[in-house]
Amino acid sequence: MAISETVESSASVVIDPWRQTFVVPDDFVLPDGGLSIRWPDRFLDQEMRLMHHRVPAALAFARTNRIDRVVIDSPNPRFGICTTGKSYLDVMQALADLGIDEQHAAEIGIRLYKVGMTWPLEQSGIRAFAEGLEEILVVEEKRAVIEEQLKAQLYNWREDVRPRVVGEFDESGAWILPAAGELTPSQIARVIADRIGRFYTSMRVRERLDWLDAKERQLAEIPQGFARIPYFCAGCPHNTSTQVPEGSHAMAGIGCHFMATWMDRDTLTYTHMGGEGATWIGQAPFTDRGHMFQNLGDGTYTHSGSLAIRAALAAKVNITYKILYNDAVAMTGGQPAEGALSVPQIAAQVRAEGVGRIAVVGDQPDKYPPDAGFPPGVSFHHRDDLDVLQRSLREQAGVSVLIYDQTCAAEKRRRRKRGLMPDPPERIFINEKVCEGCGDCGVQSNCVAVVPVETEWGRKRAIDQSSCNKDFSCVKGFCPSFVSVMGAGIRRHHDGADQPFALLPTPMLPSAAEPFGIIVTGIGGTGVVTVAEVLGMAAHLEGKGVTSLDMTGLAQKNGAVMSHIRICDDPSRLYAVRIATAQARLLLACDMVVAAGFDTLSKLKPGHSHAIVNDHEAMPASFTHTPDLAFPGRGMHDTIRDHVSDAVDFLDATRLATTLMGDALAANMFLVGFAWQKGELPLSEAAILRAIELNGALVEFNTQAFLWGRRAAHDLEAVERRVAPPGRATDHRRLSRTLDELIARRVDHLTGYQNAAYAERYRVRIARVRAAEHHAAPHSEALTEAVARSLAKLMSYKDEYEVGRLYSDGDFLAALKEQFEDWDRLEIHLAPPLLAQKKHRFGPWMLKAMPLLARLKGLRGTAFDPFGRTAERRLERSLIGEFEQVIEELLAGLSP
Repeated sequence: MAISETVESSASVVIDPWRQTFVVPDDFVLPDGGLSIRWPDRFLDQEMRLMHHRVPAALAFARTNRIDRVVIDSPNPRFGICTTGKSYLDVMQALADLGIDEQHAAEIGIRLYKVGMTWPLEQSGIRAFAEGLEEILVVEEKRAVIEEQLKAQLYNWREDVRPRVVGEFDESGAWILPAAGELTPSQIARVIADRIGRFYTSMRVRERLDWLDAKERQLAEIPQGFARIPYFCAGCPHNTSTQVPEGSHAMAGIGCHFMATWMDRDTLTYTHMGGEGATWIGQAPFTDRGHMFQNLGDGTYTHSGSLAIRAALAAKVNITYKILYNDAVAMTGGQPAEGALSVPQIAAQVRAEGVGRIAVVGDQPDKYPPDAGFPPGVSFHHRDDLDVLQRSLREQAGVSVLIYDQTCAAEKRRRRKRGLMPDPPERIFINEKVCEGCGDCGVQSNCVAVVPVETEWGRKRAIDQSSCNKDFSCVKGFCPSFVSVMGAGIRRHHDGADQPFALLPTPMLPSAAEPFGIIVTGIGGTGVVTVAEVLGMAAHLEGKGVTSLDMTGLAQKNGAVMSHIRICDDPSRLYAVRIATAQARLLLACDMVVAAGFDTLSKLKPGHSHAIVNDHEAMPASFTHTPDLAFPGRGMHDTIRDHVSDAVDFLDATRLATTLMGDALAANMFLVGFAWQKGELPLSEAAILRAIELNGALVEFNTQAFLWGRRAAHDLEAVERRVAPPGRATDHRRLSRTLDELIARRVDHLTGYQNAAYAERYRVRIARVRAAEHHAAPHSEALTEAVARSLAKLMSYKDEYEVGRLYSDGDFLAALKEQFEDWDRLEIHLAPPLLAQKKHRFGPWMLKAMPLLARLKGLRGTAFDPFGRTAERRLERSLIGEFEQVIEELLAGLSP
């Protein structure tokens, strides 16, 4: 059964081949020739051998070897539970959660039957199990395979001895164990409690249920709506390839590009692999829409999508297939696409099928030599021209194909690390003081590596160097703040030769005599699963039992990832791999958004759980198109604290680890080290370090991150001092604490922007507003603060002179030196009005010209201002006067 617990879980298991012995049944006679179906048996003879001999032989084997067996029994059985596989473990966990051990089960009258062979259901064993019972609850995932067989076998029993059977539905036809989704121990526990509550009162069970009810009421009060949804990786080709022209629509299929269905991509629906375009074939005759784009992954094209194109050709519909050639099966780890067809081969195939119009688009359209093997008539285009091309294709009658050729961003990162692909010696840096925070770079690139930075002057943008995959689409944003730093090395504040830390004390570690549950939360693609693997291997190395469940799926792409780890000295005490409600001993929150979600908080219990939380405010991917999205950090702090009774440690592990190690990927192992030093992990340091070594990836890096986490747990202030940045580079991020400070900083800013007289104009205006507000509302400063911020922003619009000043005031180079150790060359991306409003790269000479440009600020707004005549500059100047006029009107209407 393909569910999370069977697909995405792991466990330490006993593999002794002699742990169980089997015997050949002596109550079954083999037919002549044996059981195997063979040639030259005719098909009816094969069916006869299967149904008359092979199935009975399987039943005999199951009966003789007790494949199905009673696990828990009672001297006075009344209520039976029949289950199998993963559901059996869930039932055992549910009983444990209800406080029902074998003794209490016997008192209640519970008999538990574990089915080892679900079909065909062995009759004698199930009959013996059912005798004397009043009711049987069948617990199984998805289809009612056992339930239907059990009902059939009991059908002919006398009504006075035949037990009632419930499973997916109860006796009234209401769902109790739904076939949709996945069953959990908590669901099963409630059903068991309800069924036994009809004939037996258990105070132990009642207390557990009352607590679960209270927990659900608490969870119902959690604020919802701020979620971490899966999204394209930084630099993903789909950020561009899935765009469609205004007025057009696309359809999705299976693959990473499916995520376009919840983005601003006008992507309407999806289908199974090989069915791409079939939806449009059915719709086309009944709609006024004349054309459809259909996204199709290159891997899907190879194994089944080519047939979909053939079907569209036969149906003569107007459709453009966008074959997204990213050179890897990105959803499942970057394996080569089946068949490894090249772009020229795909183009030749679709031409042979009858496609007339074929276009190839990419970030390097000129990389193909003349003899690459493309069929005649194929056109080549840069991705910047995608919109124009698609507008042309949607006017094309019949089937057309657009092959978007750009390697998967995640695969690029892997190959670059392994030396299999050139790593461009370029990094993008945003001059925060020049940035206006408009968010256009996010709109242009759809990239999650563009992150917010809160400053005294509002929200700005920065590039997360740890996640940036060097696609460089963000520089297309119409903004002069982007700088290419060539040959740059990331600055690391970690110095292995001189550590100012004494020998760290060894903490008292918790016991794993009882199952110890650990929840790890994080963002998909940042190494959360690696944490679970390391902790699981460490437990295994110590001879402990361990299970692990990684809730990833599509969430591995920037979504909410959660790993369940259960550790116990006695492996037989570990049942379900999923941690049940209120059973987590430790929350290791690598991401606070996921940690503050319903699914995570349901695992916590005050007095039982401890939380260690990375409270770095990492925006969800929706920030790319919602530039003013507010991060509810304080609310998340309070919510998590409420669920663990203050047994929580908050720290910005991402900031600390990135500054120390140069890469945010260190944050997760940093947090593991912090948790271990706090005495919250039931594992030895030696086992964890050995597990890191066995993992084989970035061994020294992760070992150092673990050590720095230990140091932070022991002396956080000392680590903070180690990473403290120079004051000048980040002074603009320091927020004013008082209104007087806020106004004074803006007076200084406007003096540098223009002159003292200009700043005095601002100061006088704000003083008038403050006096009027104080007269009308003596205890309020809200209006004055709003006007002080807004007027300063309007009066210091970013014209060419101001850009020159902010590039030459020293803070820019200080900020660069804070993030990079060295560089070879700086290039600024600018769009001067004299160069047709198109962005160009300007080399180091432009930095030398910036001070000169800044000194010409006296020309601003005068008849001699060469830049002041544009409509944009005239509008900016007029807005200052309009705003001042509005303020005067507001002041005139103020009253106490």
